[in-house]
Amino acid sequence: MAFNGKPVLVATDLSARCDRAVDRAATLARYWRTRLKVVHVLEPGAKTKDNIKLAEEAVRAILPDPEADVDILLPVGRAPETIARTANETSSGIIVTGVARYNDITDYFLGTAVDYVIRNASVPVLVVKQRLRGPYRRLLVATDFSDCSRRALLVAAELFPEASVHLVHAYHVPYETWLNSERGRREIQEDVQRNLDDFLNHPSLPKDLRERINVKLDYGETAAVVAKALADTDAELIVLGTRGHNSLGHATLGSTAESLLSWVEPDTLMVGEPKPATSDRP
Repeated sequence: MAFNGKPVLVATDLSARCDRAVDRAATLARYWRTRLKVVHVLEPGAKTKDNIKLAEEAVRAILPDPEADVDILLPVGRAPETIARTANETSSGIIVTGVARYNDITDYFLGTAVDYVIRNASVPVLVVKQRLRGPYRRLLVATDFSDCSRRALLVAAELFPEASVHLVHAYHVPYETWLNSERGRREIQEDVQRNLDDFLNHPSLPKDLRERINVKLDYGETAAVVAKALADTDAELIVLGTRGHNSLGHATLGSTAESLLSWVEPDTLMVGEPKPATSDRP
C-alpha cells in the first residue's frame, strides 16, 4: 500500500479543470484502499455557517459519487500555503491537483503558481491534466542520475507497482567533439553508460524494480528527448524529481519543472527531496 496507507489529498477550486484531479484522486484512493480528503480553500472572512454548508454541497456535487465517504476540508487562507499546510496537518501521502490552464509558460495551479506548492509540500504532488481513462500503465521517469531522480523513480514505482517504467536520460556532447571526433563521442557515450549502470545498481533499487525498467539514452536537449520518449512510449504519467526548496529551477535534468509542465500533455508527478525535521522551539 502506497505510503503506508496515508490519505490522498486532492485540492479543488471547484472549476471544471479540477474535476479531472478529483476523479483521478478518487480512483487512486480506492486503488490504494485509503482515505480521500478533498480540500477547498475559503477566502478569509468567508467561513460562516451558511457558506460552509454551500461549500460542502458544492464539493459533494463534483465528486464521482456525491454520497461517497470522504473527508471534506474547508480551511481559510491563501490557497497555495493552506493546501501545503493541510497536507502536513492531515499526514497525507500525496497532493493531487489540476491546473487552471496549461500549454503556456505560466502554468498555474488553482490560479496560483505551481512552484509554491511543490516547493513547500513535504509529499509528492500529482498535477492532473488529462481526463481519467484508466490506471497509469506506462510511466516515463526523467533522470539526470542524481539521488533526487532516483528517489522520484522509487516513489513512482511504489505508487504504481503494475505500471511499466521507462527511464529517459538526455545527454549532451560539445559540438566540436561531436563533429570532429568519433573517439570523443564514443568516450562520452561510454561515460553515460557507466553513470547509468551506477544509477541502476544502487542498493536502494530492488531487483524487481530494475527488471521493470526500460532505458532510453538519447543525445539532445532535454525537451526534445523527453518529447520523443513520450511519443515512443505513449506514457500516461511523467515523473520528475526536484531538488532543494528554492525554486523549480532546481528540477532535475538541467531544465525547469515549469517549462516541462507547460507543454507536456500527460499528468505529471513531482517528487521533492524529503524535508528535514523541524523543531517546535522558536
